[in-house]
Amino acid sequence: MPSLVYVLNGPNLNMLGVREPAIYGSETLADLRSRTEKAAANNGLKIDFRQSNVEGEIVTWVQEAREKAKGIIINAGAYTHTSVAILDALQASELPVIEVHLSNIFRRDQFRQHSYISLAATGVICGLGSTGYELAVEAMANILKTAHKA
Repeated sequence: MPSLVYVLNGPNLNMLGVREPAIYGSETLADLRSRTEKAAANNGLKIDFRQSNVEGEIVTWVQEAREKAKGIIINAGAYTHTSVAILDALQASELPVIEVHLSNIFRRDQFRQHSYISLAATGVICGLGSTGYELAVEAMANILKTAHKA
């Protein structure tokens, strides 16, 4: 049975394809989900792909993942830079976490260059658009295979 990985997306990611395509690209969240599901299948994983504009809902999903999933891939959107609550939940999950950003946060506004999520992340992928999600799935598969062998 494939390992389950939660793929969590934060605020405004439901606006992909419409919101600032020069920064975030023209693919929609549905396109991103499809690419991520395909990558998961190719890497022997199953994903639960979700998006919310509500911080507390993301916290609840992270807590749920602790019991149901083997890892978390997260693009917390703007909550990346503000949410100690999501950080605390990720740390409490005791799961491998990969942080993903479509844009290169280090080439953007100063306030976007700080990430609370990174403090809980095993790794960070940013600036590669939707390919970053595929790479995160591949990396998570490798992390889980290595953990399983140990």
